[in-house]
Amino acid sequence: MKTLIIIPSRLSATRLPGKPLLKINGLSIISHVFKKAVKAEIGEVYVATEDKEIIDDVNNNGGRAILTSNKHKTGTDRIHEALDKIGNSDIELVMNLQGDEPLMNVEDIRKLHDQMVKSKSRLGTLASKIINKSLYDKQNIVKVITKENLETSKFPEAINFMRKATNTEQNVYHHLGIYCYQIETLKNFVSLNQSPNEIKNKLEQLRALDNKIKINVSLAKDTPIGVDTEEDFMAIKKIMEYKS
Repeated sequence: MKTLIIIPSRLSATRLPGKPLLKINGLSIISHVFKKAVKAEIGEVYVATEDKEIIDDVNNNGGRAILTSNKHKTGTDRIHEALDKIGNSDIELVMNLQGDEPLMNVEDIRKLHDQMVKSKSRLGTLASKIINKSLYDKQNIVKVITKENLETSKFPEAINFMRKATNTEQNVYHHLGIYCYQIETLKNFVSLNQSPNEIKNKLEQLRALDNKIKINVSLAKDTPIGVDTEEDFMAIKKIMEYKS
């Protein structure tokens, strides 16, 4: 099965402008993510961006990047445009990997891909167990509720995604920013209007659920920190510099 990994990225993040080009161990965050995706060895990797500076950075570090429109409302729309520009007709699966998660576990990326191939699911994602109870209240940590509890081999359906949850609810997990689409599902998804639910919660995955597109969820081993704030960046920098 032929798969592409496309990483959407842009400089104009509201909370931490310019974050894709912040450097850790001499390499930008976006180039760290690119190298992580290549390491997963599931298919060719591209960065999709509206910024020339990101294109230059990725190219200078041996990666591949595609210039896309600056009019996109979501990362998925950006990925779809990049896919059109790549124009490879035998692609069956497209993985959307967030450009601000340089600590994403390579095994988890592979596992999601394996589950998609095995189950022929239309759309899949990852979630991890919530160990720290304070996360239930944190708006920037997205939660997912699944039909069954997440076990290593299972790939159950998501019932809902939310920014706040209570720890009394069953099967609540920490959602990770990674998606794998069958190509037809991706095309269908971007043709749909943003749903009120999606706009209100600022969660594009709700557009899928609101339009009866099932999302299956695989259990991730790790919970990587995404870079949303200056504090996140300093925390990740510390971890990555220590590891090296």
